[in-house]
Amino acid sequence: MTKPYVKQTIENGIGYIEFFHPAHNSLPGDILADLATSITDAGTNKEIKVIVLKSGGNRTFCAGASFKELININDEATGKVFFSGFANVINAMRKCPKFIIGRVQGKTVGGGVGLASATDYCMASKFGAIKLSELNVGIGPFVVGPAVQRKLGVSGMSQIAIDANSFYSAEWAKDKGLYTQVFESTEELDAGVKSFAEHLATYNPDAMREMKTMFWTGTDDWDELLAKRAAISGRLVLSEFTKETLKRFK
Repeated sequence: MTKPYVKQTIENGIGYIEFFHPAHNSLPGDILADLATSITDAGTNKEIKVIVLKSGGNRTFCAGASFKELININDEATGKVFFSGFANVINAMRKCPKFIIGRVQGKTVGGGVGLASATDYCMASKFGAIKLSELNVGIGPFVVGPAVQRKLGVSGMSQIAIDANSFYSAEWAKDKGLYTQVFESTEELDAGVKSFAEHLATYNPDAMREMKTMFWTGTDDWDELLAKRAAISGRLVLSEFTKETLKRFK
């Protein structure tokens, strides 16, 4: 696989939304836009009872923001638009009336931790270590922060946000509440996700919709909140510190 994509398949009432990018499943603006649209569409598709969010390949689940796009941001407006892509995906997941199950097969960084945190039930392999690396490049996990904090709590979120150079194990993430189960292999993970999703799809969809609304109570301000956070990141990405740091990734 060499070309980026977002695709959706439906099997036994499960809508599988898969994204891929050859740069370790990083997320440029077009992939973020396609993800937000796919999640919103799946939420209204009557054939789909439950959604599974996954990435292509067998290694990294998601490397976070596309460094290629970050390097090319030259004004605050463009920066805000780029980081708003993450806000739009998280808000699409939050507003989707169906449960979203996360399938994390490998390491996940930055914005990828935000995606995993915005799922309603997340399962991982033992290789699914997490890292919030944003502070390393002079930004900070502002847009994904509310979703991460909602799962890990203030203590857990601040720990990995400040210790921005360390990966935290899948078991650590499970202990903190991000992952519900950790499997020994990708094959076991896929079997576990499939079995759980298909069983969940037999439940009353009205009850699941009401439960999801209950779980996300208190987040009605996230459209405005995440937009403000995107503006902060869009400003910081223009700092001399960040520009110099990103040059090393060219």
